[in-house]
Amino acid sequence: MKSSLAAGGCALIRLFQSDILKEDEIGLTSNQSPENPMFRLNKLTDYAVVVMQYVASHPEEPLHTARGLAAATELPVPTVVKILKELLDHRLLVSHRGVKGGYAPARLPSQISLAEIIEAFEGSIGFTECATAPGRCELEGRCNVQDTSAIIGRALQQALGNITLSDLTARLGVRSSRPDRGNIVLSITPDSRGVQ
Repeated sequence: MKSSLAAGGCALIRLFQSDILKEDEIGLTSNQSPENPMFRLNKLTDYAVVVMQYVASHPEEPLHTARGLAAATELPVPTVVKILKELLDHRLLVSHRGVKGGYAPARLPSQISLAEIIEAFEGSIGFTECATAPGRCELEGRCNVQDTSAIIGRALQQALGNITLSDLTARLGVRSSRPDRGNIVLSITPDSRGVQ
């Protein structure tokens, strides 16, 4: 049975809020359930995280080729090429030309955040569109959720900004400092004991 590194990437970020939100309030997609709402990434972003995590977790290979990354992550070569171009454009990777050329992280894995990778493909990280692109919503200015959305967006940005590529190669622990509110994720931290 063939296992794929890319297959598990979409489950990377889960924000559980099952006791607060009802199914009709969270706009679930067909593969979600009310018990498991999720902050979603598009597939290309998901795959970019997989590619960057692979590069970061294989420092013994100083340079990675598009074909080599495609084989290792089981992603199509054209998809990997598109990802590499975007990562280069956002200065997350550097390229070396020539017969023995390839791609390498632009900085140490501990200096590249998950937020940077996501923003390279998704644009600004936010909870709602009005928090990242003012002027697009006709309810802007009179919406009671706008201020709260901005706060949630900043918290999301901060949480993703605090997770680095080196963290993605280690086990992460998830802790809630408010167990009375159900299983809302309030922080994500590296933890040698795994997810808690």
